[in-house]
Amino acid sequence: MEIQDLFVVALMPVAKTLLIALVGLFLFLERVNILDGGARHHLNNLVFYIFFPSLLASNLVDSITASNIVSLWFIPVSTLITFIIGSALGWALAKITRTPQHLQGLVISCCAAGNMGNLPVIIIPAICAEKNSPFGDSSTCTKNGMAYVSLSMAMGAIFVWSYAFNIIRAYGTEDKSNKNGNFTISKLDNGSEPLLSTFPNVGDTEKTTRHGSEDEVTASVFDVIKLRLKALESKINLKILLRPPTMASIVGILIGVISPLRKVTVGDNAPLRVIESSVLLLGDAAIPSMTLIMGANLLKGLKRSGASLSVIVGMLIVRFIILPLCGVAVIRFAQNYGLVGSDPLYHFVLLLQYAVPPAMAIGTITQLFEIGETECSVFMFWNYAVAGIALTFWSTYFMWILS
Repeated sequence: MEIQDLFVVALMPVAKTLLIALVGLFLFLERVNILDGGARHHLNNLVFYIFFPSLLASNLVDSITASNIVSLWFIPVSTLITFIIGSALGWALAKITRTPQHLQGLVISCCAAGNMGNLPVIIIPAICAEKNSPFGDSSTCTKNGMAYVSLSMAMGAIFVWSYAFNIIRAYGTEDKSNKNGNFTISKLDNGSEPLLSTFPNVGDTEKTTRHGSEDEVTASVFDVIKLRLKALESKINLKILLRPPTMASIVGILIGVISPLRKVTVGDNAPLRVIESSVLLLGDAAIPSMTLIMGANLLKGLKRSGASLSVIVGMLIVRFIILPLCGVAVIRFAQNYGLVGSDPLYHFVLLLQYAVPPAMAIGTITQLFEIGETECSVFMFWNYAVAGIALTFWSTYFMWILS
């Protein structure tokens, strides 16, 4: 296929996303004021709690089966690699540009967590629908592509709401603690005293050994271990793994791979097919809603300032130059060693993981903690403004090297 044909195929889904985002931008204008702060907040809650989990679950149930999930094992591995490389580059960028402490977690997260949700879901079906698509028949391409994208989207959601959530929280909390001059890890369940004060020192241990029984010493050790585990849990916040997107991903995968559950819920003759149809209907609202919110947030980022120009330029270089090149190297290596099969569409989805802009969920996380909201809006504006060009270029290049 000619390079200009590939360019047109790559341009269509990006243009579709930008057009919907422009509608969201228009609705956020003061003279229109439909997507104002309150409306955007409520729509964001609907997306987070209802639409996006429904989209994840419906796509996973429909496309992931016990027979194909084993062959897709490299998708979570590739997702993890993007986060590792992006985190290292983001940490280096934060140190080189001397980013303030409370924003370092935001910079690292923006470099590590890519938008593996709504963008690939729009891009892949649009590419498959093009008559000059290099990935073959439209229906087969869409079905296989959505299986790849759904699992990629689920893995991305799990990593964002476990890793990015906690790293933004950790840097922001540490900075606030340093400003106050004190840092308390946690409190006991009754809130009576800091956790650190309950740890015995060497003198206390020796005294216990001399005057107490061995049972008391053993009990003391177990108390210390228990308190340290509580401190670790408070810092990592494992409850975030129970957020709607991650729970929907887990439920969708389980129903897809467990044959009895799949038979009663999936298909025209399934007894509980009305559940699948209802979830699918709710999931259809996720993409336009998320893209409208994205457009409104981009205008907010355009109006505000406060982010360092060096951080913005460095982030753009990381996300749209270094990471895609690393992705080409990683996937080429996987191809040479037979780790990813022979389907070029599978390879394209894996490569796309490295070329997308930062995950929009990062903006939601900054709003939850009230850390770097203004700077996040600016980062998102410039990343998504450049993504229109960068994604078209990289999609064209990826299809060219795979065709």
